[in-house]
Amino acid sequence: MDVVTNTFCASGMHLPNGSYVTFGGNGAIGRGGNIGSQKNPSGNGAWDSEYQDFDGSRAIRILNPCTSADNFASSNCQWFDNPSVLAMQKQRWHSTAEALADGTLVLIGGFVNGGYINRNYPNTDPQFEGGAAENTYEFYPANGTGVQPVNFLIKTSGLNAYAHAFLLNSGNMLVQANVSTMIWDYNKNVETPLPDMPNKVVRVYPASGAVAMLPLTPANNWNPTVLFCGGSDMPDADWGNYANPAIDTWNYPASQDCQRLTPEPADGSAPVYEQDDDMLEGRTMGQFITLPDGTMLVINGGLNGTAGYATQTGQTALYGDMPFGMSLASGPVGTPAIYNPNAPKGQRWSDTGLATSNIARLYHSSAILLPDASVLVAGSNPNVDVNTSTIFPSEYRAEIFYPPYFSAATRPSPTGVPNTISYGGDYFNLTVPSSSYTGSANAAAGNSTVVLLRGGFTTHAMNMGQRYVQLNNTFTVNNDGSIILHVAQAPNPNILQPGPALLFVTINGIPSNGTMVIVGTGSFGTQPITAASQLPASVTLTTVKGSGDGSSTTSEQNNQDNGASGSHTGAIVGGVVGAIAVIGLLGALLGLLLARRRRRVAAPPTSYAMTGGGQSIGTAALAAGSSRGLRSSDSSAFVPLQHDNHSDAWNGSTPNLPYTDDARMASMDSGWDPYSGNSPSPRVTTPVQNRY
Repeated sequence: MDVVTNTFCASGMHLPNGSYVTFGGNGAIGRGGNIGSQKNPSGNGAWDSEYQDFDGSRAIRILNPCTSADNFASSNCQWFDNPSVLAMQKQRWHSTAEALADGTLVLIGGFVNGGYINRNYPNTDPQFEGGAAENTYEFYPANGTGVQPVNFLIKTSGLNAYAHAFLLNSGNMLVQANVSTMIWDYNKNVETPLPDMPNKVVRVYPASGAVAMLPLTPANNWNPTVLFCGGSDMPDADWGNYANPAIDTWNYPASQDCQRLTPEPADGSAPVYEQDDDMLEGRTMGQFITLPDGTMLVINGGLNGTAGYATQTGQTALYGDMPFGMSLASGPVGTPAIYNPNAPKGQRWSDTGLATSNIARLYHSSAILLPDASVLVAGSNPNVDVNTSTIFPSEYRAEIFYPPYFSAATRPSPTGVPNTISYGGDYFNLTVPSSSYTGSANAAAGNSTVVLLRGGFTTHAMNMGQRYVQLNNTFTVNNDGSIILHVAQAPNPNILQPGPALLFVTINGIPSNGTMVIVGTGSFGTQPITAASQLPASVTLTTVKGSGDGSSTTSEQNNQDNGASGSHTGAIVGGVVGAIAVIGLLGALLGLLLARRRRRVAAPPTSYAMTGGGQSIGTAALAAGSSRGLRSSDSSAFVPLQHDNHSDAWNGSTPNLPYTDDARMASMDSGWDPYSGNSPSPRVTTPVQNRY
C-alpha cells in the first residue's frame, strides 16, 4: 500500500461504513529529521526526494474495509491519499479525533509542525504560539461551521497534544488536557469546566498516561466513567518548549496515580475525580487495552521520563552526553498488568502470572486487541529517524500477548451473529453449543455476556474511539446443553457511535473469537433509534451440563460469517492483516514505517527470549500452521509475530553504545498552504518545481 503524504503523528478514527480515516501528520521530512528537499515559499517541507513523501499536515487518508476475498491490489482496498481532493481546513499534527452520534468526527487541536510540546517558553502567546499551535477544531465531513477556536486549548497551551476526548450520553464531550478538564458542547462551542486533575498529573502527550473509558454495561446504565493512570507530575517549567524539555526527564519518575471521573453522575451531583488504586509501578507511555472479559490490560511504557525525543535538554547540552540516545524516557516496563474495574478498592491491579517481554516499548509503541482476543504489540522508536544501534532502537519486531483467559481449554463458539446491529428494535438470538463450556449449563448461561468492543485507532499509547459496550441478554437452556442467548440491540449512538465493532460472547470469563459487525446504518447521518423489544424470560434446566472436552471449540459457521477468526494458526495469523484494516490502525507503525517507506532498512534478525510465567507457543508450531487454540498454561505469554535467530537483547543499564543518528534538529516554518494551487501534485513521482 502506498501512502503519499507523511503520516507521522497523525490521528484517526473509524467511519460508519467500517472504513478508517487518518488526519494530518508532519510536513515532508528527509533524512535525520531535516526539512524535505523541496520547500514551499516559507521554507517548510513540501516534498522529499529520498523518502518521496509529501506534506501530510492537512491530509485526510481513507482505507476501506476489505477481506481476504477481495483483491488487495484494487484501488478499493488501497489508501485514498490525495490532499488536492480531500484535506482538512487546518494543519494538524498530534491532533485528536472523536466520533459523534451521526458518524461525524470532531478534529481537535494539534501542532502546526514539529516540536516536543506545543508552546514557547515563557508562554506569552498561548493561542497561536507564533503560528505553531492550532488551538481550534473542525468537523469531518465539513458541515459549514468552519474552524473555531477552543478556549480550553488556549488555557491548556503547551500540554494539549492528543487531548483525551470521549463522547458522553448527553451528546456532549469530555475533554482533558494538561491538568484541566471540561464538558464541551461542540455544536455551540460552550465549555463547562470540571475540577482539575488531582495531584497535577499530566496525562496527555508527552506525559502519555494510560487513559480509557471503563466498560459500559447494563449494571452502570452505560454511563461513562473514564480512568486516568500514570503520566507525569513534572512542574510546569520543567516541560520546556517546542525544542526540548528543561530537565533530564529520564531521571524523573513517572506517576503511579490513578483517578476515575464520571462526567455525568446518574444522581445529578457535581462530577468529581475519585482516587483509585495506584498502578503497580509508575508508567509513562502505558496503554490501556480493554479486553472482552471486561478487564483492562495496561502494557508498554517506561518507569521514568516522557514520550518524545531530543538531542539535548535544558540540563544536558550535548547529544553525546545523553545517556539513552535521543530517548527522553528510561526504564522500560516489560511486564503488563491487568486492572479489574469491578474488584474492591485495593485489589484492582494484578500482574500475577503475566509474562514479561524483553523488548523495550517506549515512544511510538502501540497495541491493539485482535479478533481472537489476543493483543498485538508493536513499534517503539524514540529517535529522529531509523536507528538500529542505539540503546532504544527503531523496533521492527512485533509480538502477540495472550491474556490469562487463553489458559482455558474450551472457549465459546456462538453462531447466528448478525451482520449489523441497530439502535433498539427486535432482539436477536445467538446459539452456543454445549461444547463451548463445561459444568452446569445454568451457571454458564448466567455467566454469559455479549459485548461489542471497538479497538479504536491506536497511536502514542492511546486508542482513539476504544469502547466496550455490553448488550442486555437473557437465555434459554436446551435439553442438549446448548444455550440460546436472547440479545438486545445497542442502546443508542451516544453510547456506541456508528461503525465497526467486534462482537464477543464471554462465558465464565472466557471470550469467543470476535465477529466483525457494523453498528448503525453504515452511513453518516442521524441514526434511527427505536424502542428496545422486551427480552424473553430466562429458562433454566437443572440437570444439563456442558460437554467441553478441553479441545479448541471454534465455530466453523462463525468463520463464514463476517470474517470471524478461527483457532487455527493459519486462519488467525492470516487474519491479523485484515483485522488491522478494519478494527484499528497501527498509527505508530504508520509513522515509523510508511513515512519512511523509501528508506527501508533491513532489520537485523532478532531472537525473542521471553521471561515470566506461562508456556510459550513454539515458533515451529506457528510456522507449521498447527492449531493455536487455548493454551494449557494458567498464565499469560508473549509470542513473537515472526521469529529469527539472532540475539538483540537490550540492556537498560549500559547506555554507552554507538549511535548512528543524525543529530541535526530542523525547525519548520508553518506559513505555507500545502494544498494551494502552487503546491506539487501528490501523485507525481518526482517533485515539480514552481508548479502552478
